[in-house]
Amino acid sequence: QWYQRRVAITAGEERGILYTEKDLDNSLDKIETMNFHEEKEVNGIKFWSYNAGHVLGAAMFMIEIAGVKLLYTGDFSRQEDRHLMAAEVPNVKPDILIIESTYGTHIHEKREVREARFTQTVHDTISRGGRCLIPVFALGRAQELMLILDEYWEAHPELHDVPIYYASSLAKKCMAVFQTYVNAMNEKIRRQISINNPFVFKHISNLKNIDQFQDIGPSVVMASPGMLQSGLSRELFETWCPDARNSVIIAGYCVEGTLAKMIMSEPEEVISITGQRLPLKCGVKYISFSAHTDYEQTSEFIRQLKPNHIVLVHGEQSEMNRLKSALKRQYEDKKDSPLEIFSPANNEEILLNFRGEKMAKVVGRLASKKPKPGDVISGVLVKRGFNYHIVSPEELQHYTDLSQGVILQKQTIHFTAPFSLLHHCLVQLAGRVEQVEHSGKNCLRVFDAVLIVQDKHKIVLQWEGSDMNDMYADAVLTLCLQIEANPHAIKQSSLRSITQVKDKSTFEEKLHRLLVEMFGENSVTFQPKLKYITVVLNGIKAVISLRSYEVQCAEESLREMVISAIKRLHVALTPVNVPTIAVT
Repeated sequence: QWYQRRVAITAGEERGILYTEKDLDNSLDKIETMNFHEEKEVNGIKFWSYNAGHVLGAAMFMIEIAGVKLLYTGDFSRQEDRHLMAAEVPNVKPDILIIESTYGTHIHEKREVREARFTQTVHDTISRGGRCLIPVFALGRAQELMLILDEYWEAHPELHDVPIYYASSLAKKCMAVFQTYVNAMNEKIRRQISINNPFVFKHISNLKNIDQFQDIGPSVVMASPGMLQSGLSRELFETWCPDARNSVIIAGYCVEGTLAKMIMSEPEEVISITGQRLPLKCGVKYISFSAHTDYEQTSEFIRQLKPNHIVLVHGEQSEMNRLKSALKRQYEDKKDSPLEIFSPANNEEILLNFRGEKMAKVVGRLASKKPKPGDVISGVLVKRGFNYHIVSPEELQHYTDLSQGVILQKQTIHFTAPFSLLHHCLVQLAGRVEQVEHSGKNCLRVFDAVLIVQDKHKIVLQWEGSDMNDMYADAVLTLCLQIEANPHAIKQSSLRSITQVKDKSTFEEKLHRLLVEMFGENSVTFQPKLKYITVVLNGIKAVISLRSYEVQCAEESLREMVISAIKRLHVALTPVNVPTIAVT
């Protein structure tokens, strides 16, 4: 749906946004958390993350598909600031590097220099009786600027009577996160936390709304949004811009077409949201605290990683082209390590060819018959050096030093009820029960897996250990205990209604797992919110209602298989009612 919506918008067939608030809500259940450097694998795709240094929690992802490694930086910064550590340089060389190009060939000024310019501009504005507006984004730069201002105010007692506000409900929520995850920041912050929490500010207070703000005398206000499009930062700007004593400090990246970008060229007047012309007499300073890499950081990062292919993203076309040209000039003489650089437009496809496929040779009994297209070959994949072989488990010892083992499990329980009653109940549970003889004793075999041996005042359950067989054995064991506990009640009543299960969510999850084991992950769809499970086998669909546990299916054999699975699981999870025996 998202892809179709994107294509439609791109083609001009409709106007609108790519996703809605409902789409966001539906995505929440699919979000999983992971640690930095923790490797995960989904459908053969491996990925892990590195610290990106952009904002708290920002991550770069290394993705490996069929042996080809791709690093996606997202927004990242290789410069440590007051609270964040610099982005890591992965110790794995990527084949493809997708990297941001926000600042193109620009070079940031040194951190100490920009902090000094920032605090001096604020101090000068206050000294002449003006107000200082700092438009900020709620997360990342706002916290950095607050650390700088709080430290500067503490060192200058003459400023203690001048209030500093940060006005953003989202920034306030972010502060709670910053105060919690201090250990995820740089070493300076981690050392300071042993003395006091640096994000509990002494000289800065939160401004919930404009009605609480008393605009009397000099003050410093950090307000969102960061590009003055609307909101409180825009409202304060339009109020303060006609006064030459006031200042606006643009501390982050600004997109072309925004008011923040426009006032950096210091026009004589600006247009308010209501359409009025306002004189621009206040001072405008651009002091970038943006946590994006500049040219020096980007080129050094590429030099250390040595990728063969670079894709530039997240930048205006002009900046991307400048960065692309500069990188080409830098690497044009290095014939030993050719470098391809791409700067695609939105929705433009890039095709790269890799010899990343691995071939596995089928040997032994599995190779006795030539497979046809679409045939599934099941065996054990064995890797020796760079060679791969697929062999049947029974032939492992012929081609490797490994051998196949079988765990035979036994469970003996006291049982005095009639064996015929057990036979009857097992037929209700499993459908088909096979009567066999084992060591001269009467036996029953159910699920083609569990052997039940009759002995004097006891029965013995035997089965080969596996996930499925263990589940079958649990179901049989539970049934045997129920019969032994109250054989007369078993004769008179069937299993409790499945709809009376107390913990339905647990039952639904275990039913989903059982059906996946039986039919395969791609054949089973679990919809807990819609209260149904769908099983598709050879094009035939069975739908299980999780409210009534009724099964609808056009094919009777598949329907019976699913009903039998539900009954087996219900027996396995039904508590055994053991009668109380008084001992005197």
